[in-house]
Amino acid sequence: MSIARTICLGFLAVISVGTLLLIFPFTTADGNWNDPITALFTATSAVCVTGLAVVDTGTYFSFWGQLIILLLIQIGGLGYVTTNTFLLFLIRKKFDFRQKVAIQESFDRPFLQGSKNLLVSIIATTIIFELTGFFLLLPLFSEENYAIWLALFHSISAWNNAGFSLFSNSLMDYQSSLLANLVIPILIIFGGLGYQAIFEMFIWLRQQFYKKILAKNTEIFVFSLNSKIVTETTLILLIVGTVAFFFTDFSNASIFGDLPLKQRVLGAWFQSVTTRTAGFNTVDISAMTDAGLFITIAFMVIGASPSGTGGGLKTTTLRILINSTISTLQGKTDVIIYKRRVPVNLILKALGVLCTSVALVTVATALIAITDPQLSFIQIFFEVCSAFATVGLSTGITGSLSALGKLIIAITMYIGRVGVLIVINTLVQASSPSAIHYPEENLLVG
Repeated sequence: MSIARTICLGFLAVISVGTLLLIFPFTTADGNWNDPITALFTATSAVCVTGLAVVDTGTYFSFWGQLIILLLIQIGGLGYVTTNTFLLFLIRKKFDFRQKVAIQESFDRPFLQGSKNLLVSIIATTIIFELTGFFLLLPLFSEENYAIWLALFHSISAWNNAGFSLFSNSLMDYQSSLLANLVIPILIIFGGLGYQAIFEMFIWLRQQFYKKILAKNTEIFVFSLNSKIVTETTLILLIVGTVAFFFTDFSNASIFGDLPLKQRVLGAWFQSVTTRTAGFNTVDISAMTDAGLFITIAFMVIGASPSGTGGGLKTTTLRILINSTISTLQGKTDVIIYKRRVPVNLILKALGVLCTSVALVTVATALIAITDPQLSFIQIFFEVCSAFATVGLSTGITGSLSALGKLIIAITMYIGRVGVLIVINTLVQASSPSAIHYPEENLLVG
């Protein structure tokens, strides 16, 4: 079995177990057997760290149901391969070459050396951020019942970019809270930034500490091209998103009401962060203007960064496509980023991700338009893009979808989380390299 098939079947196995558990009566608040479609949709949304829900998570599910959802979110955020390999590590089994390659493919990085240390670092980073978020969120929910559980659930959900909330209106009741508008976004940003960028930031800070505080000579640390791109692109998207959301719905009374300028800026900032695969909201998404919805769709599709807990096309894919376009307009034959030439195979991979993603979103939108004709195009398109990018934002139509519509959204979430190219690789056997080189010929493009 190929690594791609292992990843795909691993996620399917976790979703199947989660669905089976969520069907039992002890997982629902009323003690009745759960609807299979609801259980399947919820388990898929949790494992794919999406956040779309057909029922109110906080009132429909019991504590045990919510706990199962939280465990599925944690597994989905770490990834099947990481979780499975970590469990093998706990029971003292050795890493073989296949498991190292699986970790490499899962994070799309050459991590064959030091895979065990990498795995421990990933788990430790996850625990540190989630516990930090838990303690910081405790004062926010101090007046609520089960404050400890609320803080823990939302911290894990935010770090994994899941978007699941135990409140019926997500975090709209905390729209004016400075704590909510800082802690939740920080967890989302670092969770979606990717482990490699976080590790390199830690190494750089440690070296600066040794150099300035302890006056020790250390080697000059150079950030990798991946970390430079994801950090810079993320910062640009956060700033552009905040400005765009602020001005598109500045005068929309249904969004900001009579809030002062400071809180409007906070609201725009929160949406700029959460739109890129997190799924929380402090404003009513269904009340946004068409301009605001289309901007949200664009940011959802872009998504987070590779090796992070978010989905979407990824920031690196966006950067490669933009720089490829710039190079074409300038008449250049190479794509240069930070004085580094991007390999042709990465450019082809970025184009493949874009084309297959567009195809998936197009097909899913068309199918739901057939199964649920009562819904408007913008609602369907928004829902599909949210599912594909594993975001979790919705205009409020998720629960009203037909059974077929829910299954289509569930499949879209699964493919979006696993990766379009990985799913295709499981279905189509990769061809072996050919020694034949065909003659080159030009054709008209554009």
